[in-house]
Amino acid sequence: MNLLTTTLCLCLALVACHHELVSEPMDIAKEELDRCKGLEMDAVVVDEDGVPVFFKGDRLFKGFHGKSELSNGPVDAALSMNFNESDNACTFFFLDHMVFRYIQEKLVAGYPKNISEAFAGIPDHLDAAMQCPKPVCEKNTVIFFKGDKIYYYDVETTAVEVKEFPAMPNCTSALLFNGQSYCFFGTQFVEFDPKTGAIDGRWPKEARDYFMRCPVYGEGSVHLDRERCSHVRLDAITAEDANTIYVFRGHHYVSMDKFEGTYGSGTIESVFKEVHSELDAAFAFQGQFYMMKGNHVFAYISGEPPALVEGYPKTVKEVLGLDGDIDAAFVCPGDKVAHIFQGQTVYEVNMMSSTLPREAVFDAPMPLFKKVDAAMCGGSGVDLVVGSHFYHFNSTKMMFLARSLPEQLRVSRVLLGCDH
Repeated sequence: MNLLTTTLCLCLALVACHHELVSEPMDIAKEELDRCKGLEMDAVVVDEDGVPVFFKGDRLFKGFHGKSELSNGPVDAALSMNFNESDNACTFFFLDHMVFRYIQEKLVAGYPKNISEAFAGIPDHLDAAMQCPKPVCEKNTVIFFKGDKIYYYDVETTAVEVKEFPAMPNCTSALLFNGQSYCFFGTQFVEFDPKTGAIDGRWPKEARDYFMRCPVYGEGSVHLDRERCSHVRLDAITAEDANTIYVFRGHHYVSMDKFEGTYGSGTIESVFKEVHSELDAAFAFQGQFYMMKGNHVFAYISGEPPALVEGYPKTVKEVLGLDGDIDAAFVCPGDKVAHIFQGQTVYEVNMMSSTLPREAVFDAPMPLFKKVDAAMCGGSGVDLVVGSHFYHFNSTKMMFLARSLPEQLRVSRVLLGCDH
């Protein structure tokens, strides 16, 4: 159980025991909630790994996909706060007039408290809360939302400024994520400037297109915009040639022509029907796509449409000489070696070898990341994707020699040309 789940359970257990806010035992068999059915979330917070966790009633949803998990009751708002790297990050949960503060799974001494005691000048029964550090805000600030009023709480002076922004919707949850401020309401969200409340004309957008891995759920769901600009992590990425990149996520793919500056998208099943969806990894080699899913490898001859190579799918063991699922893989242009990621270990496989099973040779450890979600090698070097960000290395050699992370770049904005 991770920090967030533990925190929530402890928090709500204390509420139930000491304040009798939960009057009856929870029904364990309560119907499963589906985030893709159009739920308005009660709260959202990031966990210790920077992954958003959404709350609805007595359930929570971790990350961008997957089923709900049972919690012990509702929360009005949630807040992760860590303004100084030297300080331990803490998590606040708000329910009615009470606030609970946790550090490293432990309730901080003196909590729970009345909200008015912990945050003087902030009302009870909040709708949402979010951290706003410098320079996103002018000062290290916590922003609280209730109705059409927004309360700016100065962490250093404890001064409170109340603002109203006519263009802003009434937020039912709020989140600072990847340096951007988001306000959620209904099933929609806006990206806003926390200093001015400004929202441009391209908003609002549908949360199920960007913060949740949902299939097409109704009219107006646009594949290309959704798949390019979603914050959901990638399953795989590969460069077909010097200009064409393919990105795979869930049931969909996005193709990008760097030379023409154009994009395309569609379902994976419509192009690679045998794979269907949910890839583990992919790489291109000598005019063929190699796609890994579970313990199988699918090989396709590049073309319109791609054609499955005779004899495929084959097992991962047969094609790559490895047991277990593959996290990521790449082959650099003109090279014969596939670099295969499993956890924090990278293996080399000589793809020119015609003898099956091929042999996987230990290449090097990858201590900079617990897990790489996707990888690609092109003329300018290697890109390793972790979550909604990627890290660029000028060469495979530099990737292995690196002892610190290079600049963190956002997949949607830098790699796929989105505005957020």
